[in-house]
Amino acid sequence: MAWTEALLAADRAAFLAVNGAHNATADQWMGMLSEPLAWAPLYAIFLGLVKWRWGWRGLWLSLPVIALMILCSDTGSVVLFKNTVQRLRPCHAPDLQGLVHLVDGHCGGRYGFISSHASNHFAVAVFMIGALRRRPWWVVPVLLAWAGVVAYSRIYLGVHYPGDVIVGAIYGSLVGSLAYVLFRVVHQRFMER
Repeated sequence: MAWTEALLAADRAAFLAVNGAHNATADQWMGMLSEPLAWAPLYAIFLGLVKWRWGWRGLWLSLPVIALMILCSDTGSVVLFKNTVQRLRPCHAPDLQGLVHLVDGHCGGRYGFISSHASNHFAVAVFMIGALRRRPWWVVPVLLAWAGVVAYSRIYLGVHYPGDVIVGAIYGSLVGSLAYVLFRVVHQRFMER
């Protein structure tokens, strides 16, 4: 067995273990955690924290950078990965039919590599870690745990393999890091005027 086949088999086995450990209460929570609009109040708090740390000018300068970051994270996860790799979501995979537990019958688009949810949430988390300058100390583990729980919910819900969310998290973290660097450059240029 080639290493790629072994990796895919391990990914499939890990998916079945996570997705198979379901119950009605967890179904409700994971469905809610995976809903982007459920996090709208938290996103508003994030903008408030950017204003608190960087002032009004920093907040206004961060908005186009954040919009570009989400565009790159979300669209990039589709154009660069999903449409190119074309790995079927577990809920669409013929060899997993009847084995995947879906919550409310929701499966999503045909392809799942990489997870846009993981990419987007890790991009936001890493950007915020930078924007808060890693202070207070607990901001790093809290933000990474938040993004990790959202990513985990995608496996639990049956729409992504663990590999989809791991690579999505790496890609999103890279995008979030680059967005923070861009924000710092833009902020510094405008502050010199």
